[in-house]
Amino acid sequence: MTEIVEQPSSNRSSSDGEKDTVEINLKTIGPAPPTLLRVPSSIKVHDLRELIAKSKNLPIENLRLIWRGNVLQDKRFDEDVYLPFTDGDSLIVAVKPKPPAKHLRDGLDIDDDDLKFQLPASTSRWKRRLYFFLHDKLKLPDILLMAIFSLSTKVWAAIILWFILAPIAHRWDLGPLFIIGTGFCIILMNLGQRQPGDVSAYSIFNEDFRELPGTLNADRIDRDIRAGQF
Repeated sequence: MTEIVEQPSSNRSSSDGEKDTVEINLKTIGPAPPTLLRVPSSIKVHDLRELIAKSKNLPIENLRLIWRGNVLQDKRFDEDVYLPFTDGDSLIVAVKPKPPAKHLRDGLDIDDDDLKFQLPASTSRWKRRLYFFLHDKLKLPDILLMAIFSLSTKVWAAIILWFILAPIAHRWDLGPLFIIGTGFCIILMNLGQRQPGDVSAYSIFNEDFRELPGTLNADRIDRDIRAGQF
């Protein structure tokens, strides 16, 4: 097992460096043997990533670090993540393979990373905290997280209000009426607004009962029969 030791800074004595640093095991996925790396007992994930990439000549942009079963991220809640290491801790190092050239990727399936849900950069701080709690603690799938965060605050307020009113409607034996009213509310909320000049698919809602071109109804069939087109 080879050993990679980080050199202490010049303004710090060797005894202080030994006291503030620990030795961890690096297990690289692949044929490379495990190695030892001396790092500070508390270090940023970003600094650790740079240190490993430099010592092992690995591309930092494709480097993945796994510690105690979790993939390490440089930032959490827009703040740097620190790792408290102790002597003998193990860290798994993986290098994500480079994607093939664009002309070779044509016709292939989309990369799995493109299917993962990611928060926009403009997301508020409390939404980021909620996302990390649901993703890291509760381990919710990405498709469910996408459904949760795609809903607006008004929609969530309506959902919460519905669950508050549902027991009241059940207590007063108004359950069926409450369900029917919910259905009508969903329909009305999703009608949208037509822009000037837009024509509805239902002629009864249009001026002079104007129909869409190509509409098939009894009058159209009658005209085609009289014109000998059948």
